[in-house]
Parts: sequence; structure tokens; C-alpha cells
Amino acid sequence: MTTKLTAASVATATIVGALALASAATAQTREQIRIVGSSTVYPFTTAVAEQFGKSGGGKTPVVESTGTGGGMKLFCAGVGPTHPDMTNASRAMKKGEFDDCQKNGVKDVVELKVGIDGLTIAHSKAGPELKLTMAQVFLALAEQVPGADGKLVANPNKTWSDIDKSLPSIKIEVLGPPPTSGTRDSFHELFLEAGAASIPAMKELKKADAKAFDKAWKSIRKDGAYVEAGENDNVIVQKLEANKNAFGIFGYSFLEENAAKLKGVPMDGVEPTYDTISSGKYKGARPLFVYVKKQHVGVIPGIDKFVAEYVSAKAMSKDGYLARKGLVALPKAEADKISADAKAMKPLAASDVK
Repeated sequence: MTTKLTAASVATATIVGALALASAATAQTREQIRIVGSSTVYPFTTAVAEQFGKSGGGKTPVVESTGTGGGMKLFCAGVGPTHPDMTNASRAMKKGEFDDCQKNGVKDVVELKVGIDGLTIAHSKAGPELKLTMAQVFLALAEQVPGADGKLVANPNKTWSDIDKSLPSIKIEVLGPPPTSGTRDSFHELFLEAGAASIPAMKELKKADAKAFDKAWKSIRKDGAYVEAGENDNVIVQKLEANKNAFGIFGYSFLEENAAKLKGVPMDGVEPTYDTISSGKYKGARPLFVYVKKQHVGVIPGIDKFVAEYVSAKAMSKDGYLARKGLVALPKAEADKISADAKAMKPLAASDVK
């Protein structure tokens, strides 16, 4: 049987082949792993990158702090040397992001849960003592809160004492991440949703109108009480030093790193510490992730070795160097399974993503 080739098909095949060769040639010119994503995971991945470079596994990877949402967009945009190999995330990949990856040819995504972080509210050690409940955080920062009749109204609370007379009479000023940040997503889910669910009027709203309830905890006020401070948590730390009455939202590792300057706010009676986060007693705990583009393994040098370093006991265990950076270690059985899946480069299935 003879197959006839048209001029158009020959031309198309030639172009596709040329592009493939060009892509392969370009891939060989990038010898450093490129990682984007979460500012919370950034210091941990940077520590692994530095260790990887020192150990002779390959060139020290380039790690950029772009925020979880921004990192996912870059990671899922395509395959090839112009796209990052990994992305850090302070929350799990969303279904829409997974679908974007698939649509753009990023077919095999490997998820590594690398540890646990406690999302904290902290302030200057020179500031007033403050203990909060999740409900009080919702009443401080939600765009709409229940009024005297239980119906939603624009948030009228200007000071903490407006919420509860036992709280200090200082202006509500909380510095936190922008909407592109995984920390912002986690704050809404762990603090604002939990806080809303503990308020009687909001419980009633949830029963009557679930969509209105969701809109309430997913919306944050825009009148200056909440200040978007960018993706750099170090900037928030500096601003808290300058203003003893302001509060900041960031991961536990930054609180621990700046323990000489800052103190964490107890939530529902529980202080954010390594042990309370590890045990789950502190309700602001959340898992942290790194996502790997399996299609780049063997093309960009060293990805498999870098992943092996990340999930090793010397990095990820309770006694590892990441714990000294403030990462709360996973239970050993879970860490062992993640390590095995990482070595096998087991990709996410669509059913794994919510």
C-alpha cells in the first residue's frame, strides 16, 4: 500500500520536525532547574537548592517567589525550557489549575507534600497582648458581617474593642498577602470560613443561603483595615516592627525566624508553636507542596536528584535541616509514602484534584 503525501502535509511535517529539534536544542541550553511559586515555601525550597548545589548534584536551582497563584499560572503555561520545572504552593493545586496544565500540554504533574505550616497572625513584641477567636478575626476583616438584626451589613468595626470590649481600643490594621497568594486562600479557608461558621447569625445564613454565606467569608474588606502587603513576608515583618499596633499574616516559619521581634497571637486559646501545629491542635495548620513537571525530568539536568534531596530524611524529617528553618515535619509514615511516590515520579490523577 502506497501513502500519497501532499505538498502541504510534507511542509507541515517539516515545520513540526524543525520545531521539535529547535525545542530539544534549546532545552539543552538550560542547565539550571527553575522553580517559582509560594513565598511561604520559598525559604524551604531555597535551602534545598543551596544544599543541592553544595553537594555537587548540579547547578544551584533558581528559585523565584511569585505567589502560589502566580506560580501555578507560570508552571501550567506549557512544557519546554521557557517554562518553570517546579512550583511551590502553600495550598493544594486546584482543579482549574490542573485543567489548565492538561490543556497546555503539562500532562504529568507530580505532587510532593513537603511538610506542614501554621498560618499565623503576629505582631510586634512591643505591642499589646491579644488573644483572638476565629469569629473575632472574621468580624474584624470580612467585608460584610451580621448587624443587630442578624442581616449582613458593611463591616462597621473600626477598632478591636468594637468587636469585643475585652480587646484593646486600637485601630484594626492587618497586613496580609494579595489574592494571588496561596496564603491568602488558606487564610480565607482556615480563619474566615471557620470564624463565620462559629457565629450564630452566620450559621443561620448558611442554612438559608449557602451562596451568600460563601460570599461573606470569601470577601475581605477594602476600607484600609486589611492592607495588601505583597508577596514578600519580610516586608510585612519590617512594617510590624515600625508599627506596634499593626498585625501581620504569614507562615509559622517567618514567626519563628523573627521570634526576637514578633509574637504570635493565640487563636481560640492555642498558641502557634511547632508542637501545636504538628498535632493539629492549632487550627491554622496547613500542608505545603512542591509540584514537579515530570516531562522535564531527564531533559533539564538534575530534577530527579533535586526531588530526592527534598524528600530525604536529612531534609524533611523532624531532625532535618528544613525543620531548623521552621518547617513542621510530616508524620514519618506519611513522609515515607511521599518519598516513595516522589522517587517513582507518580503523577497526579484528575480524581486526586478537587
